[in-house]
Amino acid sequence: MYHKSKGYKVFSVFNYIFLILIALSCFLPLLHLLAQSFSSKAAVNGSLVSFWPVDFNTDAYAKTFRNSNFIGSMQISVVRTVLGTSIGMLIITMAGYALSKEFRGRNVLMWIFVFTMLFSGGLIPSYILVTKLGLKDTIWSLVLPGAFGAYNLILIMNFFKTIPKALEEAAFIDGASFFGIFRKIYLPLSLPGLATVGLFIMVGHWNSWFDGILYMSNTTKYPLASFLQTVVVQSNAQSMAMSQSEAAAMSEQSIKAAQIFISTLPIILVYPFLQRYFVKGIVLGAVKE
Repeated sequence: MYHKSKGYKVFSVFNYIFLILIALSCFLPLLHLLAQSFSSKAAVNGSLVSFWPVDFNTDAYAKTFRNSNFIGSMQISVVRTVLGTSIGMLIITMAGYALSKEFRGRNVLMWIFVFTMLFSGGLIPSYILVTKLGLKDTIWSLVLPGAFGAYNLILIMNFFKTIPKALEEAAFIDGASFFGIFRKIYLPLSLPGLATVGLFIMVGHWNSWFDGILYMSNTTKYPLASFLQTVVVQSNAQSMAMSQSEAAAMSEQSIKAAQIFISTLPIILVYPFLQRYFVKGIVLGAVKE
């Protein structure tokens, strides 16, 4: 029960105001981006667009979906995200299941994994390793180096620890194997933790841009985030594939806004389905070692 004193009510009001301001600071830039993508060149270049389109048109989206560079990079990002999330979840869940048990040498293994959270091999050794393994210019150079994360492992491992041992013991009595218990008991009962870690991995792969530029020699093999980095940050007009007539009719800013907004849609669409698991997964996965 909450003691709804005057101080508590004042705190609640300020808390709500603060959270609303944080939400607006995240939502309004996206709304401004959407308004720019649907506005005319004159309105965008004249800085007349705020949070509502001016001279509404869909030319920027039509041009974006005709851009083979953009479509190709989006397809690469989809493949990368699906592969990376699947492989990462497979490795982390199996390692987390094993490390949730007590056995000789477990603490040493845990310290080795924790060490990787604090120190890495460095950029140059990582690049040399990927190159020597023949992964450069392939989708695997984007997937395999980040397939394992110690933080995600700890979340999953601690979540597995919250499952009563009596369930596992009863399954052993009924003749279940370790893999059967893992598949039929641990995974179904760990949906909040799995959804949380899966969302972390998915967002990480979708938003990662540096490794695409580092490991891909040809821009046609860039994932979407790397492609957008060349268009938005480096202002590479060739990646936008605009002719002179299109450049005269459309604003580059509108096309960039359309491309950025489209790139955010997959995560925005996926998150509502995982949000109900998110808080529970974070809390339960962080309460034990």
